[in-house]
Amino acid sequence: MTVVVETRSPSTSSLGPGARGRVAPTIAIVATLVLWQLAVTVGLIDAQYFPDMVSTVTQLAGLVVSSSFWLALADTLMGAALGMAWAVALGIPLGVLFGSTEWLYRAFRVPIEFLRPMPSVALIPVAVLVFGTGLEGKVFLAAFAAFWPLFVQTVYGMHDTDSVVVETARSYRVRTFDRLWRIKLPGALPFIMTGARISAAVALILAVTAELLFSQSGLGYEINLARSSGAISLMYALIIAAGFLGLLLNAVMVFIEQRVLSWHPSTRELLP
Repeated sequence: MTVVVETRSPSTSSLGPGARGRVAPTIAIVATLVLWQLAVTVGLIDAQYFPDMVSTVTQLAGLVVSSSFWLALADTLMGAALGMAWAVALGIPLGVLFGSTEWLYRAFRVPIEFLRPMPSVALIPVAVLVFGTGLEGKVFLAAFAAFWPLFVQTVYGMHDTDSVVVETARSYRVRTFDRLWRIKLPGALPFIMTGARISAAVALILAVTAELLFSQSGLGYEINLARSSGAISLMYALIIAAGFLGLLLNAVMVFIEQRVLSWHPSTRELLP
């Protein structure tokens, strides 16, 4: 009897799920950087408006040891965090109230539908007029923009609660507060956490937008300052740093969401 031994060379198919999940993004990032450098080097992109990858990455590395960069980063995070805090403090309680009181939601549906799609940047003149060009104006814009995803998701979550479960609890004479606390809120929590993740990103976007347009500090201000002074490589490095900040913020929110919803079937299998 002949025994055939099959040998295989190492490949990505032999990697674990976690390793395979890291290989593809790494290859994509490296390929993007190489194509960026080549496009500028051969002249497909004008280096006057889009600097090469090496000089931009060098500027990005220099930001790590720059105290002014970290101060600007802290200022941007402060504006986004305060805006998010106001959105949470107002959006979740009001969402629970409107989501559990049908007549109240119907009564205010018109002003809600009017304000919800309003572009937050349209309120920049109001922010400057009322709050000035300091931190308060930035927080106002971030809070207004971040409020609506959280509010709407909370309302939808309250409406999505299984009516059979609610009616069963009512038939057993479970108190209104207990029905809200033990049935409706847990049922709405996945919606609320999704709204919080969206709102955190929106708050950061509006904080940087406010800094670009009227604020005198923060990442947006530093980006605008680099543009006006002709430091194009620095400008792109700051833009990339803002992108990394958004990526980190989203990762933090996903981590919090998975821990808060560790009991929920949709996230239980994702936890280590």
